[in-house]
Amino acid sequence: MPLPLNDRQFAFWRLRRSGLPNIQIADLFSISRQAVSKALLSMDRKVEEILLEMAHASQIEAKKVNAEKGVLFGRSVPLNVDAIVFVSEKHGVQVWYEHEGDCGACPRYARCIELLWDYAGEMGIVLAKTDDPTRMAGELFAKLKEVA
Repeated sequence: MPLPLNDRQFAFWRLRRSGLPNIQIADLFSISRQAVSKALLSMDRKVEEILLEMAHASQIEAKKVNAEKGVLFGRSVPLNVDAIVFVSEKHGVQVWYEHEGDCGACPRYARCIELLWDYAGEMGIVLAKTDDPTRMAGELFAKLKEVA
């Protein structure tokens, strides 16, 4: 099931995730609070289903799912490491495995930095400046566990 990034329900979900109350979302779209609530319930089900499908496809055993925040914490069965599946407005559904690596030598270095900064911004999480994606991810996901 693809993530409906351009869908009105997804817009409501993104706004709620950023901290906007349902009543303000309703006012922005000139609809009832009940319509927003109904749309968000539907979107939460879609997000949870997408997170669980991605976890299953990636052989990640789900430990905690928070559809409102769009995040699943789990453990990779074949890799035997913690993993996180998350929804990013800019990057779609992503999987991150806890690991120690030589980030400076990795060809994905810039993409990882961008993904982590973008996702932290979407979640309203402030990160310490670093040029190491592994440390950034550790800090980001530790802070995310506190709010999810």
